[in-house]
Amino acid sequence: MTTRLLALLLVSIVPMNLLLADIEADSKTIIGPRNVALADGAQALMNGDAENGVKLTLRGLVTAQGQRERQAALSNLCAGYFLLGQVDEALVYCDKALAESTRNWRAYSNRALVYIELERFEDAEADVVRGQELSPNAKNLKIVKGMLLDETNPVSPNIVIDDRRGPVDDED
Repeated sequence: MTTRLLALLLVSIVPMNLLLADIEADSKTIIGPRNVALADGAQALMNGDAENGVKLTLRGLVTAQGQRERQAALSNLCAGYFLLGQVDEALVYCDKALAESTRNWRAYSNRALVYIELERFEDAEADVVRGQELSPNAKNLKIVKGMLLDETNPVSPNIVIDDRRGPVDDED
């Protein structure tokens, strides 16, 4: 299935700059991310290095401080395992993220991709709908919805080319 090929562009990875906003509110001087492994893991995933991204994110999950870092780690692990083609493991981390917070649109987006890969289209549709309720303008969710529609309602061509005849001979 082509889902995994497009997924590198679509997985909803939580960039660490979103987490830095929380840190800035709590302190006056910031020298770098609080959770270096989590930040490096997110960067590796965004660069397409899923293996290293998962490894670093697992390390960052162990030292995650607070629910927001933990949610980022779980969602990113879902995305990373999906990119590695380990959809069952990806589903485990998506489910963990959503068990802890039902307001994580990125986890819904990632889990919808996993469901599409597993051909669980009704579950994928439910996740897309829920994700769009939380973040109606999320570009990734719109693309995932398009991928779902491509799988469930493929567009048939309007023009059919009849090439049963051989090539036209110009000498006639």
